[in-house]
Amino acid sequence: MTEALSRRGFLSRSAAAGFGVVLLGASDVLLTAPNAAAAPAAPGYGPLIPDPAGRLALPQGFRYSIVTEAGVTKLDSGEPTPSHHDGAGAFRGRAGGTTIVYNHEIRDPLATTPFPVPHRDGLTYDPGSAGGCTIVETDRDGNRVREYVGIAGTSTNCAGGITPWNTWLTCEETEDRAGAGGRVKDHGYVFEVDPFDLAANRDPEPIKALGRFSHEAVAVDPQRGDIILTEDASNPNGLLYRWAPPRGYRGRKGGLRALGPTDGDFGAMRCTDAAGAHVDDLSRGIEVGTTYDVTWVPVPDRDARTTSTRSQFGPGEITRGRKFEGAWWGDGGAYVVTSFAREESPVPHDGQVWFYDPRRSTLTLKLRFAPGGELDGPDNITVSSWGGLILAEDGEGTQHLVGVTEGGEAFELARNQVAGDSEFAGPVYSHDKKVLFASIQTPGIMYAITGPWRNQR
Repeated sequence: MTEALSRRGFLSRSAAAGFGVVLLGASDVLLTAPNAAAAPAAPGYGPLIPDPAGRLALPQGFRYSIVTEAGVTKLDSGEPTPSHHDGAGAFRGRAGGTTIVYNHEIRDPLATTPFPVPHRDGLTYDPGSAGGCTIVETDRDGNRVREYVGIAGTSTNCAGGITPWNTWLTCEETEDRAGAGGRVKDHGYVFEVDPFDLAANRDPEPIKALGRFSHEAVAVDPQRGDIILTEDASNPNGLLYRWAPPRGYRGRKGGLRALGPTDGDFGAMRCTDAAGAHVDDLSRGIEVGTTYDVTWVPVPDRDARTTSTRSQFGPGEITRGRKFEGAWWGDGGAYVVTSFAREESPVPHDGQVWFYDPRRSTLTLKLRFAPGGELDGPDNITVSSWGGLILAEDGEGTQHLVGVTEGGEAFELARNQVAGDSEFAGPVYSHDKKVLFASIQTPGIMYAITGPWRNQR
């Protein structure tokens, strides 16, 4: 199960066993591969057609419109749309439309950023930082209606996650302290943004109970209230964390903001294999279907006052992963991406997708990009409204949106044609499944993609 991965099936497969792992649904089910005579139609929507405008290649019958573009479209207040589009959450909006909260991964100081998130009185955390989130409202066809600031003065807002109570958790992928680059406050936190109530976003404060580290994404368990958090960091490689709520906590708007800095249990993942042996790094997971048992080791100092959270553990205490990236809750658990592994990891790969099952306390490898394949570097992830997964590629060369069927077959859904081959980010569907919103990080363009969608189950 280690052969190079093709565009038609980057799930590693065993010719001898003849099985492929089902991506969605029950996480322990295997699907027997059909024989050639009964082979189904190819997954996806057919080949991508180059865009004469040089922006976005899509399959026949699909089209796009531009929702936001850095420096071109305007906020309600008149300033240009900020740059560096990244993770996004979509919510049912007015009159059948969609409201989207999306991140701007701007790390440069405010003074040197051409298109920052404009600072607003009452909505700005740090006057020296240029990142944050904007909120865009669209109609039912994905056409832009308006855009405005949700939070400003944060830094390196990368991914995040939606909550069951319809808010967005935006994550800072940095550990910068006050004093660095003109900043006056510490960074590396999670902030909550309400897409419908700007008053709830006033006087933004970090949710310190969720730790201070290079946050990437979060996935919220709607039943238990647990929050799974990914860390994109190196030297040493990052960790996967879980925050478990304290007694009496109830997930609701304002609930996280009311937490104290050490409320709840905050732990880092430790994996063991079927023989009970400690797994030091997730790159050792080679065969799709590999399953590890998971426990959570308390983080001594979650605010990392003197030592980064990932460096507070000795050998054998936790399990690391190179570039923990996207996370998304679906099918009763959290899908988690490790984007790639090179010489800094025990075993190289070009991307993995794992599934954390909270009921069984297990982590299962669902997807693996073998080194040297045509697709690499998955980043943001979404459980598709049409079955399977959608991955935003952030790898070498040309960048794609990649669809994956529940049977584990991959297909190209979109290709970036903008000069520079910037990564895709923030793929999310409208509530009625008609519009897929996705962004190109640089220069910063959000697209609304429509077409003849069909089930990929």
